[in-house]
Amino acid sequence: MKTRLLGAAATAALLLGGGAALPAAAAPNTANELDLTLLATTDLHGRVLNWDYFSDRAYSDRAGDSVGLAKVASVVDEVRAEVGDERLLVVDNGDAIQGTPLSYYYAVQEPVQETGADHPMAAAYAAIGYDAQVVGNHEFNYGLDLLAAYEDDLGFPLLGANVLDAETGEPAFDPYTLVTKKVKGHKPVTVGILGLTTPGSAIWDKANVEGELEFRDMVDAAEEWVPKVRAAGADVVVVLSHAGTGGSSYDESIAPPENATADIAREVPGIDVMVVGHSHLDKPSEVVVNEVTGDEVLLTQPYRWGSTVSRVDLSLEKVKGKWDVADAEASAIRTAAYPESPAIVDLVADQHATTVAYVNQVVARSTEELSAVTSRYEDTAIIDFIQQVQTDAVAGSLAGTAYADLPVLSIAAPFSRTAVFPQGDVTVRDIAGLYIYDNTLQAVTMTGAQVKDYLEYSAKYYAQVPVGGTFDPEAHTAAGGTPDYNLDIIAGVEYEIDLSQPVGSRIEGLVLADGTPLADDQEVVVAVNNYRRSGGGGFPHIASAPVVYDEQKEIRQLLIDWAQERGVIDPADFADESWWLTIGGTVVG
Repeated sequence: MKTRLLGAAATAALLLGGGAALPAAAAPNTANELDLTLLATTDLHGRVLNWDYFSDRAYSDRAGDSVGLAKVASVVDEVRAEVGDERLLVVDNGDAIQGTPLSYYYAVQEPVQETGADHPMAAAYAAIGYDAQVVGNHEFNYGLDLLAAYEDDLGFPLLGANVLDAETGEPAFDPYTLVTKKVKGHKPVTVGILGLTTPGSAIWDKANVEGELEFRDMVDAAEEWVPKVRAAGADVVVVLSHAGTGGSSYDESIAPPENATADIAREVPGIDVMVVGHSHLDKPSEVVVNEVTGDEVLLTQPYRWGSTVSRVDLSLEKVKGKWDVADAEASAIRTAAYPESPAIVDLVADQHATTVAYVNQVVARSTEELSAVTSRYEDTAIIDFIQQVQTDAVAGSLAGTAYADLPVLSIAAPFSRTAVFPQGDVTVRDIAGLYIYDNTLQAVTMTGAQVKDYLEYSAKYYAQVPVGGTFDPEAHTAAGGTPDYNLDIIAGVEYEIDLSQPVGSRIEGLVLADGTPLADDQEVVVAVNNYRRSGGGGFPHIASAPVVYDEQKEIRQLLIDWAQERGVIDPADFADESWWLTIGGTVVG
């Protein structure tokens, strides 16, 4: 395939101008020419409506973006009217069923696999008329029963060629699907859609997939299945790749590479278009040259949450009686320029209203405002709240066991820079806004030396500041692109992070909470979330540490329960300044 990128001016017009900037309908094709259009979304993360459940209002951000499948539906309706349903395919690239209180509520509070209700995300995708979706890593967060119910509700193929049944070794999902389009006056054209997903799920959702599913290397799976898709009759091959194009966030000796999309494009011949995801980037058009054939492979990544829809316009030519992709143009359609589809809004209205009522339940009163704004560079009471709840849960469970006398430490990260508990009533959504992930609590045993290694690894979040320099939170945090959720703070000890030192030599004065130095061979219990304990983020020692607590309790719910039982959130009960940033021994600030 020879790929021609959409010009910069045209792309800008699409991003800024919305529907009015869509390409005009193509001139009628000859019998040997045919145009098709592919629309793609990725990483919706539980967003049906343009609604922020944490702030209890319509979604808004500094970029002026919108979110949700109700917006996407209006884009699809307009393009379908423009090109005709017989020339249109619509696909989704995974990570659909986790990420908002709506998706949480119908996975945990009223699980659809138990109630028989339609999953709100599945219902919306089906109503829009999607042709296929690939499983993302977050599809496994709530267990396989919920995923099976969601798949049943979709009504179209959920793909995953490299996700294998651990018992049989066969694909646990359809590897691919064939969609045949019949345009009047033309020979039918068949589009093969192959689904591949990041193998990191074997790490991140180990508790849900171990012994049930195995995750094959994405390149190896593509090498097997792309020829099979062609042999099955595909004129065009589209790969839905729930993976990015960079490196892995984990040790690749534990699982195959996390983000293999570009490797697949380079190494596996026979692919025309790849939809990219997982990394939450806005990259509507990129070309990779296949090293085997020299052909260009078009990569397109829609922006997360439905903020954009990727549009790929394919020009086909008949070569020796078979359709071949002669040209492809990729662009992004910004959904903010479109209204929400009334049909989708009505479809989920009751489930949305139930979720809004749930998140606005008052669970406790806070004696003062607690904010997470500065949590990434100073000890804050709102993070100490998480640490206290985790410590209490683990210590209480281990009472009377062989581990009862060991110090209990706790690990938490600043997931949100905007979370706040107001003075007065604190609701479910306030707590959910602080702890935005659906993690469960676990605990392991570690040594003092391992704890120090762990903290040294976490401290790479900060850029180095020379002695005499001034710490700037904007310039000196998130070094090297390290996300806030990979800044792990440990409670139950006191320590300093000396920013004047290089990565690996920054932790000073590490002592237990009672002031006792933490000896290298001291055994401690460490409370930690399941994502980190499974190896997420590549932190040292934690994935191989012995597990001493795993009651499959969600941390968010533990926070809610702790607050409800007491009725009051008072920092006097848990706030404890125990870590500091320093520069050459001088405390920052």
